[in-house]
Amino acid sequence: CPSHVPAPDVPDPDAALAETLSFWQDWVQECAYEGPYREAVVRSLITLKAMTYGPSGGIVAAPTTSLPEEVGGDRNWDYRFTWLRDAATTLAALLGTGYRQEAQDWRRWLLRAVAGDPENLQIMYGITGERDLRERELPWLPGYEGSAPVRVGNGAADQLQLDVYGEVIDTLYLAHQSGVAHCADTAVLHQRLIEHLVQRWREPDEGIWEIRGARRRFVHSKVMAWVAVDRTIRLAEAGALDMDVAPLVELRAMIHREVCDKGFDPVRNTFTQSYGSQELDAATLLIPRTGFLPPDDPRVIGTVDAVRRELSTDDGLVYRYPTCGEDVGVDGLTGDEGAFFLCNFWLVDGLALTGRPDEARDLFERLLALRNDLGLLAEEYDPVQQRQLGNFPQAFSHMGLIQSALLLQQMATQSAPCHAALAVPAPRSASRSRRQSTADLTPQHA
Repeated sequence: CPSHVPAPDVPDPDAALAETLSFWQDWVQECAYEGPYREAVVRSLITLKAMTYGPSGGIVAAPTTSLPEEVGGDRNWDYRFTWLRDAATTLAALLGTGYRQEAQDWRRWLLRAVAGDPENLQIMYGITGERDLRERELPWLPGYEGSAPVRVGNGAADQLQLDVYGEVIDTLYLAHQSGVAHCADTAVLHQRLIEHLVQRWREPDEGIWEIRGARRRFVHSKVMAWVAVDRTIRLAEAGALDMDVAPLVELRAMIHREVCDKGFDPVRNTFTQSYGSQELDAATLLIPRTGFLPPDDPRVIGTVDAVRRELSTDDGLVYRYPTCGEDVGVDGLTGDEGAFFLCNFWLVDGLALTGRPDEARDLFERLLALRNDLGLLAEEYDPVQQRQLGNFPQAFSHMGLIQSALLLQQMATQSAPCHAALAVPAPRSASRSRRQSTADLTPQHA
């Protein structure tokens, strides 16, 4: 606290420790996942919860800055912020394991942070909703193992990333499906977001990977625009939104036709990274989980096989997209990076959904073996040096682990879903009643 303010009361350390242990033990007991990977799932859930700022409900992508994606390289970014995409997909993982309070907390954060004109929507904010995240370099710091520059702030905050609309609206849909009903403010926000997306979905953008090169019409961005429209239609038909869905039904079909026409390579039988390109993108592995196409569609199977074939490391892990070493790649950057953990969990899902559960399980267990001694994952993995890379721990990676574990368990017990909304379990009310609200006891700093 400031020097002119009286010092706060000194807490009793024994009482504080006991209270903290009680909170976490109660919280973990609420996990509804009882599958074979419970230990890994619980560790990931604890990690995601610990990366949530209690007073606001904001979830950071990672609690670190500038840990390199390539040791000695300059792909070093500040992840100490709340990305709408990362937070939304993290909440989907929490909902899938029975945690509804966190969804309510995040929705309150979202309503505060995104209030106003959707034209001014940022793809990330500070943990209390701060908007000024200007990126700067600290040249006097050498960086981790000489990986410079060290950056504070993140210039991607001002990018256009159209997929974010899909991720946010899909999470609002999942929350509604799990019993977190749309309130009036949520409905207003939802309607503003979809109206804005309807006007802009055709535009090129920087996409999920936040490229620093020229904007493109990324297939994943268009698929997620379809998701935003589809989930809006579903919510309106369920009575959660008061909207005329007829134009949206037409738009949903239009987006679907365009993606299949312009984003698919029939010669290689795979969806590509962007319209008219030859590059592949592991983000297209999400197509069956979104419900855009069913898992048994030949185009889905071909995409899984192509990503596995063309984006694979020597030992079978996958990169998110091709990089170009000393040359400038599609992302506008030089240098290389490691295999992206989240993309490998997407591959687990793709293999499972396309009828290869044994291969999916083998890959999943291999990824679990790459965690450190505390069960934590960074953003990437270097298969040559056999070390983790990037900011640590990474919410994206742990979210992917949880989602894959849920899918493998669901497919082992029932028919596979064609949509990412896995069955939402009932909450464990016994422990819920014993714990206080998120703002009371969870860590106050990310």
